[in-house]
Amino acid sequence: MKNFIIAIAVVLGIVATSALFVVPEGKRAIVIQFGKIQRDAENQVRVYEPGLQFKIPFIQVVRSLDSRIQTLDDQADRFVTAEKKDLLVDSYVKWRIKDYGAYFLSTGGIKSQAEVLLKQYINNGLRTEFGARTIQEIVSGERTQLMQSALSQAAQAANELGIEVIDVRVKQINLPTEISDSIFARMRAERKAVADEHRARGREQAEIIRADVDARVTVMLADAERNSRSVRGEGDAVAAKVYADMYNKNAEFYSFVRSLEAYRNSFNSKSDILVVQPDNEFFKYMRTEEQQN
Repeated sequence: MKNFIIAIAVVLGIVATSALFVVPEGKRAIVIQFGKIQRDAENQVRVYEPGLQFKIPFIQVVRSLDSRIQTLDDQADRFVTAEKKDLLVDSYVKWRIKDYGAYFLSTGGIKSQAEVLLKQYINNGLRTEFGARTIQEIVSGERTQLMQSALSQAAQAANELGIEVIDVRVKQINLPTEISDSIFARMRAERKAVADEHRARGREQAEIIRADVDARVTVMLADAERNSRSVRGEGDAVAAKVYADMYNKNAEFYSFVRSLEAYRNSFNSKSDILVVQPDNEFFKYMRTEEQQN
């Protein structure tokens, strides 16, 4: 009898333990019985709040679902604009479970499955908005309106998943690599063409300035040469006049000075050789008075 009572107590303890479950903070729970979600008297899904809760042991199964706000931040997707240009759009979505019953039935309570379906809805909304705008309209200031429209479309589509879309944000918009490379190449070609044009104009101006300077230098040199010849002529005339005056005053002295200049010019270099007869007129002033006689 004693063993029977102990066995009964153990069974009752197991049953009591199986009837209790704890819902953690930040979670909500639903109970599944024979594959169906338990509902209340008003046919609403019974959602268990955080705390200690009860269920029918061995018959009902508890499924815990995250009630906090979730962030869907996946890889960038490619969208086509109204002018048939591709864009890489990096966005994120804030969402949470609104209808736990619909969420469980549509996703099996699996978060990754919910995000896959939600991303399809979000991308459909973004694709529609991007397809109705040009790149200039997207970049110039319609991004806020675009996100609001995408949020509205995604919120309506996500209702069937039991999900509430709180926010949709576009973080970054880029051109695909092949398009950005071609655009940068075209920009470089345009800048190079402009630079070449500026260089050509600079070379043209340099040639004009150089030709003008050369012309001025030529004129200045010609003027200087003319002035120098004029001055040289005037000097030669003055020198000739001085020589003439001196010759008229003393012809012998003039002849002596001219001979000295000839001697100096003739014997200036030691390597020069002059072969003349000693009694030549050239050495007239180098001979003594007796030799002259």
